[in-house]
Amino acid sequence: MKKRKGHHTLLMMALFGYLGTATFTGCNGSDSQTEQTTSTEEESTMEIKSEPFGTAPNGQEVQLYTLTNAEGMTVKITNYGAIVTSIQTPDRDGNIGEVALGFDSVDGYVPNDPHFGGIVGRYANRIAKGKFTLDGQEYTLAVNNAPNHLHGGITGFDRVVWQAEPLQKQNAIRLTYVSKDGEEGYPGNLTVVVTYTLTGFNALKIDYEATTDKATPVNLTNHSYFNLSAGKEKDILNHIVTIHADQFTATDETLIPTGELAPVKGTPYDFTSPTRVGERIDNLQGYGYDLNYVVRYGGEKLVHAATVEEPITGRVMKVQTTQPGIQLYTAYHLDGTLTGHNNTTYNRYAGLCLEAQHFPDSPNQESFPSSILRPGEKYSETTIYKFEVK
Repeated sequence: MKKRKGHHTLLMMALFGYLGTATFTGCNGSDSQTEQTTSTEEESTMEIKSEPFGTAPNGQEVQLYTLTNAEGMTVKITNYGAIVTSIQTPDRDGNIGEVALGFDSVDGYVPNDPHFGGIVGRYANRIAKGKFTLDGQEYTLAVNNAPNHLHGGITGFDRVVWQAEPLQKQNAIRLTYVSKDGEEGYPGNLTVVVTYTLTGFNALKIDYEATTDKATPVNLTNHSYFNLSAGKEKDILNHIVTIHADQFTATDETLIPTGELAPVKGTPYDFTSPTRVGERIDNLQGYGYDLNYVVRYGGEKLVHAATVEEPITGRVMKVQTTQPGIQLYTAYHLDGTLTGHNNTTYNRYAGLCLEAQHFPDSPNQESFPSSILRPGEKYSETTIYKFEVK
């Protein structure tokens, strides 16, 4: 993935937390929205709390870090899997509630959990049949979502221990992981840096960076599951979603893209106007949503990709990203066997994911935006989840 020269610098000048005012591209592609933000160069008045979170499978002790802002929002992040374990935000009445699915200790994440809140990689989403060819050489990956490779393999980035560095002045946590050449079958020593920043205006900003010493596919995303009702609704069927995408990557029966960018108009996948998640879900053969949308004007600059509204509490979540795609997943694999925050049982449709990403199976799809990172280049992407009320 060859980044434009100066791309990262320009983003840093325009993003949340780097200027007093940031302009974002609206759903029509014009710079129509202005958000007031605080400078992350100013010292945060909130202390970043650190506490033990348990023991990883390799025996390492892991920590839990808590970011808090003056608006009462808190975000908890562990260096196991760079996982966002908790997001608590106010509703329209100022009541603070938990809006992210997760667990209260690392033990909940160690079994085959559904990637709650983690940084998935080296390649998020699916690679067909666990194979790709790069520069004339074929690479074989684990088939952990038969018949395909999913979310980096058996031990993806959300199942390893990262090095954590609290950034007090920025109210941020910087996490670093070095994925060795050959790990999970991928080529190249890849150094990944993910920085979570909680702004003063209730935005969780995620900056992704990576470098490699050998050409390799890279596709990183955060896999948080959201339920903005904070326990008032057991599922997200009444959440209202808008996705600024006119096309999606059509897939075969194993959810591998066919290469076609299909129009959403006239299909159950059309969220170009605010639509209740459950309105057409019965048209999906008893399952939920699990597909990648082609973000309008995505892939070059920070754009407004999606909005989620929860009518009971008035919470609103806006997603902005530099990525070309965003995956909507409505957790149809959850089956009630997992219990998380506040003793909540997670049944089907308990949460939804909006995973900003490159397109699935891009290493095998020449027509898709390239996900190949080469030596001397820098992978640089940003996604922002901003929480509001109405």
